Amino acid sequence: MKLYPAIDLRGGQAVRLYQGDYDKMTVYSADPVAQAREFWKAGARYLHVVDLDGAKDDTTANLDTIAAIAKLGLLKIEVGGGIRDEARIRRYLALGVDRCILGTIAVKDFEFTRRMARQYGPRIAVGVDMKDGFVAVNGWKELTPESGVDFCRRCARAGVRSIIATDISRDGTLQGTNMALYRELLTIPGVEITASGGIARMEELQELQAMGCHAAILGKSIYTGAIDLARAVRLYQR
Repeated sequence: MKLYPAIDLRGGQAVRLYQGDYDKMTVYSADPVAQAREFWKAGARYLHVVDLDGAKDDTTANLDTIAAIAKLGLLKIEVGGGIRDEARIRRYLALGVDRCILGTIAVKDFEFTRRMARQYGPRIAVGVDMKDGFVAVNGWKELTPESGVDFCRRCARAGVRSIIATDISRDGTLQGTNMALYRELLTIPGVEITASGGIARMEELQELQAMGCHAAILGKSIYTGAIDLARAVRLYQR
């Protein structure tokens, strides 16, 4: 299983939100580039980056920070947050980003997502954020009428190869991830599932690995020390 330590960017700082609430934000590092380097020193080989400003306001406010992290050349980086056209995909890939994550646009313009999945293959992932079982968009502010699992199935049929699934109610809470959700998603053929949101214990990583999850994203748990990243990498990274 791949392990992705997470850096969520707001105003050029590494932060974490509680249940996706922008008003419940904790700053963990004023230097995200140094933070990425620390993750690499702990053995990480992958990095999950979200531009929270981009997700909320459709800007590229954190582009320079993402470029600086990519320039390190230490980690395979996936980036999400405000990626809503092909120009932005090309811009990130040109910086050295390994994969772009489509979120809101995947719901709002599904045909665009289908085209990008066909054109860029494994360099495109779809981030499916769920609240009360339904897909949430626009920085988690808007709830759609489609269930997250149904949308993931639709993505898989359209040729999307990778889905990053987040239960917003668990995100940033350290209350444990939604194992039942990932068991259901792993029944969808032809797509790799990344678990995100609420992972708080090493035993959860063991369970996700055993059930066949492709990857797991670690956020607040590694910032608070609930999970030791170096030990997690030794035990579960491939």
